[in-house]
Amino acid sequence: MTNKPRLTLFLAAPRGFCAGVDRAVKIVEMALEKWGAPVYVRHEIVHNRYVVDGLRAKGAVFVEELSECPTDRPVIFSAHGVPKSVPAEAERRHMLYVDATCPLVSKVHIEAARHHERGLQMVMIGHAGHPETIGTMGQLPSGEVLLVETVDDVATLEVRDPEKLAYITQTTLSVDDTAAVVAALQARFPAIVGPHKEDICYATTNRQEAVKAVAPKIEALLVIGAPNSSNSKRLVEVGAKAGCAQAMLVQRASEIDWERLRGVRAVGITAGASAPEELVDEVVDAFRARYDLTVEKVENAVENVEFKVPRVLREPTAGASA
Repeated sequence: MTNKPRLTLFLAAPRGFCAGVDRAVKIVEMALEKWGAPVYVRHEIVHNRYVVDGLRAKGAVFVEELSECPTDRPVIFSAHGVPKSVPAEAERRHMLYVDATCPLVSKVHIEAARHHERGLQMVMIGHAGHPETIGTMGQLPSGEVLLVETVDDVATLEVRDPEKLAYITQTTLSVDDTAAVVAALQARFPAIVGPHKEDICYATTNRQEAVKAVAPKIEALLVIGAPNSSNSKRLVEVGAKAGCAQAMLVQRASEIDWERLRGVRAVGITAGASAPEELVDEVVDAFRARYDLTVEKVENAVENVEFKVPRVLREPTAGASA
């Protein structure tokens, strides 16, 4: 017999690492194996302290600007992408660099460039100051990409020519919130051109749909992720909008507010796309220590996407930039 209170944990799936994050982490690990430490990384490779600290322990040095990197060591660009000026500066300084930008972010970059070639001004739906937004806006000359975050921003948007517009989005946004902004853009600018395929990535969409599927079963939701992780914060918002009043972001088990969970008998667990499964296991173990626990999986989709790492890391000898 146990005196522990009973609790059911509903594990949302998919959750955690997406293919772009997995690829970016592998790139840093393979670079360390190939060239030895230190390997420099411009910005956190992904937004997760546990992952970053693990790579730092292996010899990765994280910096915010290319100017902080020596020219005789490799530098890796984070999964969020960088403005065009960054690889241009790396080439000017004859640096060996590897681009770990998620291929789905690169797709948005290519899309923006194609629209620009057709003379269209870009409207980007995204969060100001987020590295992905900075990187995407930095693909085109100043003034060619206008940023909107909300429906209200659309109402005050000043464009060059309402007949020559296209929109792109950050890949980690809330699907529902973005749909509202897109609708506002289309209502105000009927000629605006959208992406051939949804910019919000499959992993972001799948994780949000999984939270919606688990929300009716639970009284509280824990999202494992970093406070600077856009996709993780969106999962908290999606959970709250789906009816889960107690939706919380935690980086790991030590941050769980057990008082807020007092009396709760059904809890949902998910993890942002940059949070590894070890942190999910850690949280489950913490619940098992306190409760007579039942664990159920709620699977909403199956992911089997894999992205190749750059060729320079697969070659036996060091090459030029990748």
